[in-house]
Amino acid sequence: MASVKIDDVQKYFGKTHIIKGVSVDIADGEFCVLVGPSGCGKSTLLRMIAGLEEISGGDISIGAKVVNKMPPKERDIAMVFQNYALYPHMTVRDNMAFSLMLAKKDKASIDASLAKAADILGLNALMDRYPRQLSGGQRQRVAMGRAIVRDSQVFLFDEPLSNLDAQLRVAMRTEIKALHQRLKTTSIYVTHDQIEAMTMADKIVVMRDGLVEQTGSPLELYDRPANRFVAGFIGSPAMNFLPGVVQGGHVALSDGSQLPMPAHARASEGQKVIYGTRPEHIEIASQADGVATQVLLVEPTGAETQVFTQIAGVDVNSVFRERHTFSPGQTIYLRPDAQRAHLFDADSGKRLAA
Repeated sequence: MASVKIDDVQKYFGKTHIIKGVSVDIADGEFCVLVGPSGCGKSTLLRMIAGLEEISGGDISIGAKVVNKMPPKERDIAMVFQNYALYPHMTVRDNMAFSLMLAKKDKASIDASLAKAADILGLNALMDRYPRQLSGGQRQRVAMGRAIVRDSQVFLFDEPLSNLDAQLRVAMRTEIKALHQRLKTTSIYVTHDQIEAMTMADKIVVMRDGLVEQTGSPLELYDRPANRFVAGFIGSPAMNFLPGVVQGGHVALSDGSQLPMPAHARASEGQKVIYGTRPEHIEIASQADGVATQVLLVEPTGAETQVFTQIAGVDVNSVFRERHTFSPGQTIYLRPDAQRAHLFDADSGKRLAA
């Protein structure tokens, strides 16, 4: 196992600047997730770590070695791809053993590695099948098995679950996390799905337009987002944003409604701000201490109830653990939890922390 250090890495495709000076330190044994919208550069960065893309500037180190000029086969990494990349004419056993055979390992060590991986991933009954005889989840386990047998210092995952249905994605997410806890191999995982990032990562790197917006643990990013982009990207359902102006210790909205000043925010009188509150941090209130809002839609899910309303012309989503029977058009009163709300500067988008 080894740490991975990404130091001011740049990537150009022609004159187009794709990666614009990314620096990330990934500790030995850490599970790091690169997350962000499509086109933000996360997969390109992963491919540079793997050696599949040239580095235009900066350094990437695996362990103590700078690997910029090192070919992929010498980097001691194993990669799991989105499309599984299995050889269709080979059995599961041969797919998993292929890299070991290329490395001229002896039969006994190959068999031992295959047995270990098959046992970890529950593949013993599938070893003589071909990829076409496997489900999507089984193919993904084979792809992971092929990575495990190599006993590499670093595992790289490039959106490995994006081709699976929703239920299977949840199951495979759990399997990959359990696999990491068992093997303790340094892992770098790319996804655009922030739920995967939140549930799997030790460290999340949020990217946008080739830059790192914020790095931290899942709960750090959830509780203390650096800016409006991170706040809106991390958390499901997404955070609500209401534009307003700081006025007399409150935030005044365009319709004259007033929201309580977030407890951990600092802003100047008259400053234009964006008030951020997560759907699960909104409470039902009385007319005296809440903001009047009209119900647009109610979505009961069993465990919780989502209520869609409008405040000052802005759509607001609230999530309640209790069951409510509100009707569209009904007026209700809502109050954000000031202890958990956020303020962002309207121009820069930066969180205004006390």
